[in-house]
Amino acid sequence: MMEPKYKRILLKLSGEALMGEQSFGIDANTLKAFAEEIAEVHNLGVEIGIVIGGGNIFRGVQVAAKGIDRVAGDQMGMLATVINCIAFQNALETAGVDTRLQTAIEMNQIAEAFIRRRAIRHLQKKRAVLFGAGTGSPYFTTDTAGVLRAIEIEADVILKGTRVDGIYDKDPEKDSTAVKYNEVSYQECINNNLKVMDQTAITLCKENNLPILVFNINQKGNLLRLIMGENLGTIVKN
Repeated sequence: MMEPKYKRILLKLSGEALMGEQSFGIDANTLKAFAEEIAEVHNLGVEIGIVIGGGNIFRGVQVAAKGIDRVAGDQMGMLATVINCIAFQNALETAGVDTRLQTAIEMNQIAEAFIRRRAIRHLQKKRAVLFGAGTGSPYFTTDTAGVLRAIEIEADVILKGTRVDGIYDKDPEKDSTAVKYNEVSYQECINNNLKVMDQTAITLCKENNLPILVFNINQKGNLLRLIMGENLGTIVKN
């Protein structure tokens, strides 16, 4: 059998991805499907880090607009990511994947504090590591947290699972004339304001030469096909 193209990955999922067809919260069937996809890749020996957003439960930016302090709102959002991580950890363990949950905010009863060396050791022991609570600081998105963790664990690539099959010049869900990019540079993403990740995350990728692969996570088998080197989605690199 062919060797996987990537040995160590960071998978970034939005909180909304966990909602399935619901308008809020976590859909158990979606969680199970994602966990099974990850288990398939994990069984090939690929080392996997995971960062999940919290938008399916709470959005700090939205409550800040309604008068709640931005820092407090972001802290609430960080806790929402931990809720998602606990749910995902449970689904992964059910699918037969050993896991560890590390958080940027200490909560000893449910997770380890993030320690880079320990995270890398878990990966080497073939445990999937979920990174919760963002960066631990307000004003940073979970995209930035995902990139930061990917760089820290020396991942080969950051995989961003979305509802669409790559990066387009316009929103393909709203405009049928949208054109897909197969490959795009970090600078083009910044210059053209392409909605891949926020600019802090993209700049961090650019400075550390970390490729971003954007793909449709909802299409069964896509994660495995990407890991095996199939030309799917859009790659962002220098």
